[in-house]
Amino acid sequence: MYALTFGGKEMIEYSNVSDPQLLQPTDAIVKITMAGICGSDLHVYHGRETGLDHGTVMGHEFTGIVEEAGRDVRKFKKGTRVLSPFTTSCGECFYCRIGLTCRCEKGNLFGWVEKGHGLHGAQSQYIRVPMADSTLLPLSNDLSERKGLLLGDVFSTGYFCADNAGIKPSSVYAVIGCGPVGLMTVIAAKHLGASTLFAIDTIPERLAMAKNFGAVPLNATLVNVKEEILNNTHGRGADGVMEVVGSSATLKLAIDLLRPGGTISSVGVHTAKHFSFSPGEAYDKNLIYKSGRCPAHYYAEKLLRTEVPQRYAIEDIITHQFSLQQGAKAYEVFDKKLDNCIKAVLMTS
Repeated sequence: MYALTFGGKEMIEYSNVSDPQLLQPTDAIVKITMAGICGSDLHVYHGRETGLDHGTVMGHEFTGIVEEAGRDVRKFKKGTRVLSPFTTSCGECFYCRIGLTCRCEKGNLFGWVEKGHGLHGAQSQYIRVPMADSTLLPLSNDLSERKGLLLGDVFSTGYFCADNAGIKPSSVYAVIGCGPVGLMTVIAAKHLGASTLFAIDTIPERLAMAKNFGAVPLNATLVNVKEEILNNTHGRGADGVMEVVGSSATLKLAIDLLRPGGTISSVGVHTAKHFSFSPGEAYDKNLIYKSGRCPAHYYAEKLLRTEVPQRYAIEDIITHQFSLQQGAKAYEVFDKKLDNCIKAVLMTS
């Protein structure tokens, strides 16, 4: 089959690789119909995260159709439309039982193979899904592939970010970063009841979309963001700040915008070795800090059950579509935000 593989820093290769095989009776083979390029893929692409084996199939966002199911798979059969969270989960361990499916004791991240161990990814024609019954979710006919793809990662992550912020209707909130996850966080925060919500970025097109989703846009290159937040909170600061970028600068901005006793909800993938604010600053702010990887299976299942994705045009953030063969170009466009790209997907058939 053909796939996009990691060839080194800023090298994505369109390669002919071995077809995945059933290795366990609980495995399924899924024919990919749509795969996404995620911001966290860029950490690997730029070499900020090291250790990935050359030749690893990239990607962890996908929808597809079950091609083959192991003999112990009960919930899915050949021909079933499915979506998938970005990690596998067993559904039985301590962490799965408490809803922290991203920390499953047997789970793995799709698209990460290190020293020969791990799982190949979804930017390919087919993928092996371990523990299929407790990893995959059905993609119903009333849900588009685009919505299903976003449920497996960025919409679930945005909802997780807003949920951790403890949204209250009378409070004031800010989202730092209006990329795919930030825009999903805006939708989630408004859904959860945020009446006053600021969205901070430097790209006008992304701020315009945040405004369409109900946020007050603040362009950090044109206004003093801290002054704006203070002016709208009687000098206190925001009750909650949702940081989705994953940089030291945005995390520092988050605590600067926050009122004492407020909450920072951070879901950006941070690779810095130290916090950009001191323990003393956290102490002086009576900081509540929540961070971590989204338990995407838990949230995707919850959101499907309550039909939240059907209510909002979450798929509007997908601005670019490429064939799998155009993968290297797709990475460049997404990475450099060419042609106002917000979210890029790959069609594999």
